[in-house]
Amino acid sequence: MNASFEARRRRAVRRATLLALSLGTTLGISLGLVATAPAFAQQQPAAWPARPISLVVPFPAGGTTDVLARALADKLSQSLGQPVVVESKPGAGATLGADYVAKAKPDGYTLLMGAVHHTIATSVYKKLPYDFQKDLAPITVVAMVPNVLVVNAALTPAKNVAELVALAKAAPDKLAYGSNGNGTAQHLIGTQFQASTGTTLLHVPYKGSGPLTTDLLGGQVAMSFDTITPVLQHIKGGKLRALAVTTARRSSVLPDVPTLEEAGLKGFDIGTWFGVLAPAATPKEVVARLNAEMVKIIRSPDFAQRMQAIGAEPLGGTPEEMARQIRDETARFAKLVKDGGVAIE
Repeated sequence: MNASFEARRRRAVRRATLLALSLGTTLGISLGLVATAPAFAQQQPAAWPARPISLVVPFPAGGTTDVLARALADKLSQSLGQPVVVESKPGAGATLGADYVAKAKPDGYTLLMGAVHHTIATSVYKKLPYDFQKDLAPITVVAMVPNVLVVNAALTPAKNVAELVALAKAAPDKLAYGSNGNGTAQHLIGTQFQASTGTTLLHVPYKGSGPLTTDLLGGQVAMSFDTITPVLQHIKGGKLRALAVTTARRSSVLPDVPTLEEAGLKGFDIGTWFGVLAPAATPKEVVARLNAEMVKIIRSPDFAQRMQAIGAEPLGGTPEEMARQIRDETARFAKLVKDGGVAIE
């Protein structure tokens, strides 16, 4: 009896021990899952945007690209709830800034304020370190700004395009025009102007409109084909004289200034558009969010008023529309670049 009882007791103790071990293991796993849950949650990507966004301007401060970028960044910071910081990366006709963004992490935190210049540079520069159509994702076109032919009013006597052409023909390769870089719209407009008028001008490239305008006012260059924005106040102040705008239509802020076509250069129609792009692999949902927020800002009465003050026409549109515009203008300018013999190693 005692032996049988002792055997049963031992079996009961063994079962109880096994049950306790089993329960302890299960509890330990449960507690472990609870303990690791916060760490697992912390590893999940935060909702975009969770930190400041950089909007890269490929020109120095003070030019049209910079002015537009700051106007957009100001409103975008409010709508996204995160600072949008304008960062200047000038040089090489706006290609340095484009290359920087093209190679940036595609997470929606590094954007480019691009422009028509980049569709021209594709043909002008023989060895670009990026492909503008493949390495960057269009978000939206922001605005279009007409270019204007201006001369230093005190140093250049020409009152109209015909008189300027006469001056240029009397002194071949002497009349200097400034641009905001090789391969930019201003550079190409200059080559087209020469082809259309039979003149030869001296091209002086700058890193951007800021330093160009300073030298234009100082007389280091006689003329420029810059966008209206950086020269508008100097035209109104009388230091610069506007001879013609380079687009097919007159500008609403310079209604008395004729177009180059009206001045006798048939079919002349080149302006400057500006738009925002991201690295090519940026998530589609981030691009869609940026497009929606930007278009809403661009089409707002307040933004339109700010654009009117600087001679810009607000646009806005889909990424697909911007991609088509880039593709079409790249082909168009490739022909103009070839015809003008513009090439940079």
